[in-house]
Amino acid sequence: MVGWRALSTTAGTADQQRVASEGADSAVLRAVDVSVRFGGVHALQSVTFAPRKGEVTGLIGPNGAGKTTLFDVISGLCTPTTGTIHYGGRDITSQSAVWRARHGLRRTFQRQQVFGQLTVEENVLAGYEWHGGGGGLFADVLRLPGRTRLERRRRERAMATLEMCGLLAVRAKPADQLPIGLARMVELARAVVDEPTLLLLDEPTSGLDAQEMRNLSEVLEAVRQSGCSIILVEHDMSFVMTVSDRIFVLELGRVIAEETPATLHASEIVRYAYLN
Repeated sequence: MVGWRALSTTAGTADQQRVASEGADSAVLRAVDVSVRFGGVHALQSVTFAPRKGEVTGLIGPNGAGKTTLFDVISGLCTPTTGTIHYGGRDITSQSAVWRARHGLRRTFQRQQVFGQLTVEENVLAGYEWHGGGGGLFADVLRLPGRTRLERRRRERAMATLEMCGLLAVRAKPADQLPIGLARMVELARAVVDEPTLLLLDEPTSGLDAQEMRNLSEVLEAVRQSGCSIILVEHDMSFVMTVSDRIFVLELGRVIAEETPATLHASEIVRYAYLN
């Protein structure tokens, strides 16, 4: 780990106004008045969302609340009908998902997205490949110093990430031969190998047993300590309560509450919309 580090509408409106008024320096990302419509369906309605730097932010709500749609908007897979996304001090609403990923905004998905025919190590290295080859095939054949240094750094970074995620023992296995818990950890390793600024995790505990969830919690803390902010969509309330600094609650496409884990159960709105 050390090596890895080194290398209701009224209530919702009040919460959104408070989040929108926070200083820009405190927010790692700002979604401002974001709405998404699919025909006559309002998936998101005037959502303002500003997770803070250095925190793990939980995003919860019943099925159909708009959680994954908000992730799609933040990561660039969906263009908002109205509203803007700000990241790194600039409006990135029109930027592609690839541009966002290359500027430190990484994501995992509900359904596993490993490259099944590649080994675990190759999957993780894929998260670093966009930097280029430092001269390509010509540099490989001649073993030019610049290419050699770049390849050494890639391998060192990948090995440190594999170690942090508990994947060294299976690094040579094809990813499609892994049980679900290890496959999800491969996705996480691939997402963090290039040291993201913001990591979006969509249902990361799905299919994990208790020990795997404890391991995931430890890895997320290591990622957060490295300087990466995390947004977590999750249905397992115990896990959300354990790892999150703040929790936003979505219901019918609206942010209805923003709470700390300590105060979440005291919210009547949250209990009515989700916890009960």
